[in-house]
Amino acid sequence: MPEHTSDEPTLEAWEEIARIIAVRDAARLESYLETLPPAEVARAISRLGQQDQTDLLTLLDSEEAADILEEVSDAQAVDLIEDLPPDRAAAIVEEMHSDEQADLLGELDRDDAEAILQAMHPEAAQSIRQLLLYPPDTAGGLMVTDFLQYPKGLRAADVLEDLREHGATYSDYDVQYAYVTSARGRLVGVLRLRDLLFTPREAPITGLMITDPVAVTVDAPLDELQQLFEAHGFFGVPVSDAQGRLVGIVRRAAVKQALGERASGLFLKVSGIVGGEELRSMPLPARSLRRLSWLSINIVLNIVAASVIAVHQDTLEKAITLAVFLPIVSDMSGCSGNQAVAVSIRELSLGLVRPRELLRVLLKESGLGLINGLVLGSLLGSVALLWQGNPYLGLVVGSALAINTLVSVCLGGMLPLVLKRLRMDPALVSGPLLTTVTDMCGFFLVLRLAGFVLPRLG
Repeated sequence: MPEHTSDEPTLEAWEEIARIIAVRDAARLESYLETLPPAEVARAISRLGQQDQTDLLTLLDSEEAADILEEVSDAQAVDLIEDLPPDRAAAIVEEMHSDEQADLLGELDRDDAEAILQAMHPEAAQSIRQLLLYPPDTAGGLMVTDFLQYPKGLRAADVLEDLREHGATYSDYDVQYAYVTSARGRLVGVLRLRDLLFTPREAPITGLMITDPVAVTVDAPLDELQQLFEAHGFFGVPVSDAQGRLVGIVRRAAVKQALGERASGLFLKVSGIVGGEELRSMPLPARSLRRLSWLSINIVLNIVAASVIAVHQDTLEKAITLAVFLPIVSDMSGCSGNQAVAVSIRELSLGLVRPRELLRVLLKESGLGLINGLVLGSLLGSVALLWQGNPYLGLVVGSALAINTLVSVCLGGMLPLVLKRLRMDPALVSGPLLTTVTDMCGFFLVLRLAGFVLPRLG
């Protein structure tokens, strides 16, 4: 920790880091960063200027710099490394875990990623290129390629000797198991390393290994991996390619992290952040564009919804009390529809419903929408009656909310399936479309029903 005199003000972490960078004290910088929790490191780095961020990764040795990149988010790591010279970036990337390497380079521009790969050791670069071929939310995209693998003909003594000779290398593998393979590279068993310590040195490892181990293929989706780790207490699961050869290991921690990132990404899309993650350390024009790309569409949709009010302006002028209930009807219906959207998106991600099962979803949601619509409509109608003492006002707003709730949940349930069939992102488009339709329908129902009993609303 930096030393401060009694009358010296305490600096923020980022200010202290900037001061150390200014004097080019690499040892002090490394020591100070070790005192900070990961969250504080990420926060401090985000406050540094671009040049200080570059100098930070330049001053630290490659291993320490790699640890920094693995602790921060992918978006922040991209910002940090894209301004480095390719040879320096390559040296840092080579110190990262293989799955983190692929995640980072996959987020970079193609030209920047290729420049870094060209500067890396050919064997390491080829391994990353192979990982980049797999979709990120599959076993192939999440697996690490650094693991212990031994042919089935070895003895316990052979494995122990290899562990001693390459201990420095294997210490970064998060080793708890070794994997036993056939001559063709097929997985035949899993060897717990602790079992090696309590067995004769001449014992064959085939007698120690766990046979018929659980494994997944490279194309296993994230939800399948989640279910597997929920059912078993595994630290990691071996991954095989189309030919059955062992190619990597998916760790429980990687699956947990991927699930968290997917949930965060879904939340951002539903909130209207287009193009992925946004951080306030990103350039202002890029942040503005990400938000405006959705907001500009949404304003057009809202104008369309508002046009319904304009068409029925005369009705609204004669029964101005209706204006109080218009936002209530549209908002409550939108909430009900968004609940249905969330369930459909969740079932699509779990594979519990297919895009063509529109009729099944419609039947399921219509029953729920009918019940909820009647309950909510009765509540709002009662409030209108108690407030104004006019049963016709209560009948109009209550009926409008009941009908609009039924419409919104049916649309909300089916819309993600329709968009999925059209190869569009349900999470990104369902919200704005549903909001516009429910607003239009709600405004229309309230004003149209009011038109039938207009003389009695005064």
